[in-house]
Amino acid sequence: MITSRTSTKSLSRAASFLIRRGIVTGVSKDYVPLTVDGFVGAVGNTPLLKLNRLSEETGANIFAKAEFMNPGGSVKDRAALYVVKDAEERGLLKPGGTVVEGTAGNTGIGLAHICRAKGYKCVIYMPNTQSQGKIDLLRLLGAEVHPVPAVAFDNPENYNHKARRHAEELHNAVWTNQFDNIANRRAHIETTGPEIWKQTAGKVDAFTCSTGTGGSFAGITRFLKQASDGKVKAVLADPPGSVLYSYVSSGGKLLDRQGSSITEGIGQGRVTDNLAQDIHLVDYAVNIPDEETILMIYRLLDEEGLYLGSTSALNVVAATKVAKDLGPGSNVVTLLADGAYRYADRLFSRKWLESKKLISSIPPHLEKYIVLP
Repeated sequence: MITSRTSTKSLSRAASFLIRRGIVTGVSKDYVPLTVDGFVGAVGNTPLLKLNRLSEETGANIFAKAEFMNPGGSVKDRAALYVVKDAEERGLLKPGGTVVEGTAGNTGIGLAHICRAKGYKCVIYMPNTQSQGKIDLLRLLGAEVHPVPAVAFDNPENYNHKARRHAEELHNAVWTNQFDNIANRRAHIETTGPEIWKQTAGKVDAFTCSTGTGGSFAGITRFLKQASDGKVKAVLADPPGSVLYSYVSSGGKLLDRQGSSITEGIGQGRVTDNLAQDIHLVDYAVNIPDEETILMIYRLLDEEGLYLGSTSALNVVAATKVAKDLGPGSNVVTLLADGAYRYADRLFSRKWLESKKLISSIPPHLEKYIVLP
């Protein structure tokens, strides 16, 4: 319980109302909301939302962690903070240093924010297939951006390897290596997992989400398995074109990848070091077609008022499937990784949807949201 000498009159009307109605409990009448220490202090402690319509449909309780409410707009703010924090703790990064990473998306944005807040330089390597808008945003946030040809990971010219070599050539610099740096996973063992456990009062039957680096899924799974003595089911959600569904479903024997996906930043061609730590804890995997993901983007906007990207929607599709597997009354948790703001020119564009043969996945009553040509 947090107390202060400030009178109730100084509380906001909204906070006072919540306390009086018992919506917020365990708080004294003199409670004053705590401040946080800048951008870094605002990372984490995101709300856990109940998805009402889907919960009604399944008879289960489907909860989604609102990671789009992190200050940089995505779940990757947590990983960005922890890989920098880890480098500081190990003496690899000192004041005025440089953080280098290979990333095509939200990790780079999170790192750019963290570096500005902490006074570090930020250098990002990314495939030149990424949108100009993404490059412009990173530069706007103060990052030095190097778009390079998109080649496979086993090619020495892959953007990740270029980032590593760049860091090695600098003094007081670190390559944060988000895919295989288990400080990424540690972020979710120490923050996201405990937050979910507390927000559900320990009543979690299953957790599911997709994986790119593997940090979010592995870290949360590790914490929830330990906290529940192994009772929480861990279900890996995978898009087309990724090998992880086949790997989990075959007991680690297959690494088959078929097709491709509209999703960005998730799916893998290998088992990363972050995921490898806890791959044995996965109960099963589900494969989510793009048709179901795109429909869920529109459903969440129409039914829940949530403007979300494709990764978030895929996670919710997976949570719905898991809820149906477990049956009525079960509590299933997933992540809303980020919003749709960075993807709107595609997800809500008729031309783009037609080019991906996804326009037929949008039912007539939801076509009103296709507002871009």
